[in-house]
Amino acid sequence: MVDVATAHEVKNPQIDVEQITELLMGTWADTRREAREMIKDSAFWRKDDLGKDEHRERVLSQLHLLVENRAVHRAFPKRLGGEENNGANIAGFEELVVADPSLQIKSGVQWGLFGSAVLQLGTAEHHDKWLPGIMDLSIPGAFAMTEIGHGSDVASAGTTATYDPETEEFVIHTPFRGATKEYLGNAALHGVAATVFAQLITKGVSHGVHCFYVPLRGDDGVDLPGIGREDDGLKGGLNGIDNGRLSFDHVRIPRTNLLNKYGDVAPDGTYTSPIDSPGRRFFTMLGTLVQGRVSLAGASSWASALGLKIAITYATERRQFGGADGQEVVLLDYGKHQRRLLPRLATTYAQIFAHDEFLQKFDGVFSGRTDTPDDREDLETLAAALKPLSTWHALDTLQEAREACGGAGFMFENRLVGLRADLDIYVTFEGDNNILLQLVGKRLLTDYAKQFKGKDAAALAKFAVGQTAGKVFHGAGLRQLGQAVADLGSTARSVENGLREEQQHELLADRVQQMVADIAGRLRAAGKDKELGARLFNENQAELIEAARAHGELLQWEAFTDAVHRVSDAETKKVLTWLRDLFGLQLIEKHLAWHLINGRLSTQRAAAVSSYIDRLCARLRPYALDLVDAFGYEPEHVRAPIATGAERARQDEARAYYAELAASGAAPIQEKALKKR
Repeated sequence: MVDVATAHEVKNPQIDVEQITELLMGTWADTRREAREMIKDSAFWRKDDLGKDEHRERVLSQLHLLVENRAVHRAFPKRLGGEENNGANIAGFEELVVADPSLQIKSGVQWGLFGSAVLQLGTAEHHDKWLPGIMDLSIPGAFAMTEIGHGSDVASAGTTATYDPETEEFVIHTPFRGATKEYLGNAALHGVAATVFAQLITKGVSHGVHCFYVPLRGDDGVDLPGIGREDDGLKGGLNGIDNGRLSFDHVRIPRTNLLNKYGDVAPDGTYTSPIDSPGRRFFTMLGTLVQGRVSLAGASSWASALGLKIAITYATERRQFGGADGQEVVLLDYGKHQRRLLPRLATTYAQIFAHDEFLQKFDGVFSGRTDTPDDREDLETLAAALKPLSTWHALDTLQEAREACGGAGFMFENRLVGLRADLDIYVTFEGDNNILLQLVGKRLLTDYAKQFKGKDAAALAKFAVGQTAGKVFHGAGLRQLGQAVADLGSTARSVENGLREEQQHELLADRVQQMVADIAGRLRAAGKDKELGARLFNENQAELIEAARAHGELLQWEAFTDAVHRVSDAETKKVLTWLRDLFGLQLIEKHLAWHLINGRLSTQRAAAVSSYIDRLCARLRPYALDLVDAFGYEPEHVRAPIATGAERARQDEARAYYAELAASGAAPIQEKALKKR
């Protein structure tokens, strides 16, 4: 095997790393650079030797530093000192994950959830009253949505807010233990107020979940009467955040503390809303808080990038086992090691590119430029599709990166285990990933059904025939026969020539369409029978979630392809095309059984996909360091001893020692050599 550190040492295409960095940094590159420059200051870094209590206080102090650096104001109104730049706001916060994920999440709680609830669900009166204190951190607060008994199912929350017209107050109450607000950042210690989601009840009618501003402490720093506060204590990660529980024992707040943008109660108790449908009103309110999912998707993708920067750097320096030339082999020269890390690198690129497009959509909606009901629905669907894929990928990548670095990866100082622990919760907060994908699946079914709305029986029959014909074409050997003929030569070459951009897109898109069509066909049997419909939906739930996941993967592939098309340098474009192909083909490989069962690939071509992925990994091997350097992280961001070049120095020292020993003639004779004589 050849020890190849960078592409510049071999006769391969040369890539423009700076151009790739610009591509990855995306639309808000300046904001990302500004945030990265800020967190070079060690005051923002996680200190691994701190206990829970000290870590919490350090992170709180870091939030004050963010305020001093004007790093928290970007999304807030200009009249209050903000910038009303929603995309930049998310981009800047995402970068904090590299400093300390606890800092990223606690700041997200304060300004992205608590502050955003006031901003998005309140009116100008609320903004003027509370946002200045939220922005400067004189009002640290909790976002009290999740309950012990209800997480993703917010609509069924048990906390009540009952209006009392005699005093013009809402009575916030926790009627049973399961309605206790749980897992809330800032709740255990630092929060002096909370935005509480509760069932609004007035005149004996429940109008569903609304949001209320509830003070927790008085000016004396003591919790107000009726406020119950508990500390969640140590968690599996993010221990710089004071997560806790809140309960309310008939706590009274003024009527005007209802954040009433989407629903209001008059002094006499009359309820009004600009949105008649309770269901649509609820989803509109929750949709305004989608930025939590947006930022989790981005932060997870960049955490994956950091993990790969560490693991791939180490893999180009660490040597293990003797090669044919008697020299120990660099880890990344092993085919299996390439297989472990390079497809995950390709996926991380795809996710970063998809996230930038996602962030553009978010900024368009929240700036008002493209704020229509359809745009908001699209944004919510994108969030529900991409957040699960990015957060799951981060856990998978950080774990594989840890294992790929062996014992060194298990050392806390090398960051991988800490990042893995901190990001564990990302897959379930702001919506459990499987529940979010189910929402995406339902949207796909709805869009699928719209194709036939208003169609007559003849049109539906024609569609049914087309579906049957498609299955016959794919499943009866016609396409397989054609592929088999083409594959009689070099099967691997056939895959290389036949599964390029257009064919990858066709396979990925067809899979989504076919899965949704199959599920819709099975659900159609229920007709108007709700009981049968519920049973059939439950039976197809797992496949619906898989279809939604396939849809998210397709979006990522398309975003990667769009990015490749924007590259001007021909050689850089070639290498990024190989990386995009690696992403697409590993998705096809993951679902080979489906493609075979449904006749999308011949057995010959399917069998060759894996070998071609191996060839792509080998082809990309010389560019591995350049591709992780393109993430733009500097030593102050990485902070992992195994990614500093120290391992290369150790290996060079060892090689020099053995070379000198051999040249001296004093090297001991190996026993095996004696036995061969």
